[in-house]
Parts: sequence; C-alpha cells; structure tokens
Amino acid sequence: MSIVRNKWGITAGLAAAVLVVGAAAVYLSGGDTEPVPTNVSNAAGYVGAESSSSPSSPSAPGQPSATASARAGAGVKPSTPADEPPPVPKSGWIPIDRAAWKAQVDAYNALKIDPVPAGVGNLAEFRADCTYSHRLPDDPIVAPGLPGASHMHSFVGNKAVKASTVASDLTKFTATTCKPVKDHSAYWVPTLYDNATNKPVETTGFRVYYRALSKDSTGQMPMPSGLRMISGDAKKKTPTPRGARGQFYCAFYGPGDLDGIARSKNGNWPICGGDATLHFMLGFPDCWDGKHLDSPNHKDHVAYGSGNGCPRSHPVKIPAITFDIQYGAKGTSAGYYLSSDKEGKSASSMHGDAFVMWDVATMNKRTKNCVFQRRTCDNNGYQK
Repeated sequence: MSIVRNKWGITAGLAAAVLVVGAAAVYLSGGDTEPVPTNVSNAAGYVGAESSSSPSSPSAPGQPSATASARAGAGVKPSTPADEPPPVPKSGWIPIDRAAWKAQVDAYNALKIDPVPAGVGNLAEFRADCTYSHRLPDDPIVAPGLPGASHMHSFVGNKAVKASTVASDLTKFTATTCKPVKDHSAYWVPTLYDNATNKPVETTGFRVYYRALSKDSTGQMPMPSGLRMISGDAKKKTPTPRGARGQFYCAFYGPGDLDGIARSKNGNWPICGGDATLHFMLGFPDCWDGKHLDSPNHKDHVAYGSGNGCPRSHPVKIPAITFDIQYGAKGTSAGYYLSSDKEGKSASSMHGDAFVMWDVATMNKRTKNCVFQRRTCDNNGYQK
C-alpha cells in the first residue's frame, strides 16, 4: 500500500489495503428505538439544580446539628456524598490538572524502553481497533450536558458516553468496544445514512492510530488524560466529486479505484467495485499547548507541527490520532448523507471527535516503545 504521511494524516495511493475489522452493533439502551435530536437544552438536571443544605451547625465539624437530627427523624434524609449532583460538564478553555500531568511526565521520563523482538517494523505508531458502540444525538465536547442538542453521532470505544460525560466518567465506566481495553477513550463521527432508505449505515471497522507525523522523535511526549479535540468541519457544505479532497473512498486488499467504478447521481459518493467498500480517513494534530485539555472551538489548544518540531505556541509533541474508518456499504446511485448535512448530501461535513482517556501507564509505555522509539505496534504492543 502506498502511503504518504503529512499534517493531514494519511493519503492512500492507488493501491489500498485496509484491515477489515468485525463490527458489533450494540445500542446503549439495548432497544430498537432511534433517538431523535431535539435541539433543546435538557441540562436542568446539571445546571441550576442545587442541593438543599441544612443550617450550619455550631457543633464540632462533621457532626449533625440538633435541627438536622430532628429533620432526619421527621423523615428528611440528611444529604450524603451519594446525593451530590453529578459534575457539571464544561466547555471553553479547560486547564490541565498540572499535578496529574507532572506525575504522568515524570513516570514517562523514568520509563525504560522494552526490548524489541526481531522482525518489528519501524513505523512510529500504536493503535486501538474499535467497533460500533451506540448512536445518540449527543456531543459531550461541543454540547456538554445538553442531551439531544446535536445531530446524530455514531460512537465507538467507551460504551457509557453521552451528553453529560466528563473526563472522570471515562475512568469509572470503562466498558469499551476497543482493543486494547486499557483505552477508555470515546471516539465519534456523524452518522452516515442511506439516502434511499434513510436508514443508518454504521461502521464495520474503526481503527484509531496514535503515530508520529514528524521524522524525529525528539521531545516526544504521551497524550494527556482527558484531552478533547475535533478534526474536520461539521458546517462545511461543498460538493465532493471524484478526486475531491475529503471524500469517502473505496478500498480493500490489493489495488483498486479509490474514487469508485462509478459515482452516485449527485456525484458526491463513490460506488465501489469488487470487494471494496466505503472508507474514510481523518487526521488530528500532533502538537499541544501543554496548558489546556480543550478550547472554545475545540481546536485552538492543538496545532500541526512543521518539519520535525512544534510551534512555540504549542510546544508539546504528542502522538497524532488518525481515524481509519470502514463501512460495510459499497455505494449506490442514490448515495448517502451525513447527519451533519442531510440537505447537501455531500461528504464535506465529515468530522471526528476524540475524548482521550487511556490507562496512564499503558499510554506512557506505548508512546515510549512505539512512537518515541519509532517501532510498529498493534493493539498489544510490538507488532511481530
């Protein structure tokens, strides 16, 4: 497979080889009912809802007052930690926990590289192979705490993700559709729909690469826990004809026509020949400002490096995420549409969200062994 690496991730050459990963269509609710976007804030349970508190007691700290005891005896249960409201999802400039980041960096710097078995390649990357988890009109990065406020998204990875998800939730509820299971992250994209039937077309493979975009590993650091970012533009509404940048393409093992053997009636979608199916690749930046886990537009806290380094504004070199997404569909004359652009019915609004949360020790080891040392790794470590 001919591959060109640049700041946009990967551009496949005329020969394409994509690993086919089996899918598991699992709804979060377990039902068959399709959630419907409401575009209405339902965040009253998170914002503006304050727990009642009893008057302060002059007695010793931590001891209930006589008034509080009397109320408890009257059937009013005193507040407990379990009664506290859940954390309020936040947006905007979200600062890094400096103590946690320092601890991760110290552990990373002290980590020794594991011996490399014979036959391991020299692609500076590791990965997680994920399958479809659930579908919701939620976006915990763009619309945190607002269930139903987004267009429909297809989620992979952490199975518990919804509008109210905060970083700490990803470590509490770790059931995942990704391998390795030490990847507690959530990844999502707008749902793809068949234009003829209006039925969703879910992913049958979703590989997430963490890799180096530069040729020099100097200064390479791991990904911080809780980092959030978006790639692509959900508001972009332009045609995606044959040869266009940012289009879906056809791929399978061996050579084939990436643009398809034909196109949909509107020209925006390929029709694949042979065993090829629809694919999309989406790249994320490789430099971080070292201060914030998110920014108001979910992009300004990260940036692409140039040459082998990062800009002064974003000095921390992190692994660059690439989504390699496979769909079981081959293409039709009626074409498709994304939930982010039902009217335009082009692929230009394709985008991806990453809410990163790995087991810290695993992230450090993968980054040190694979990206820093520039060795090819798979889900389990060195790829033999």
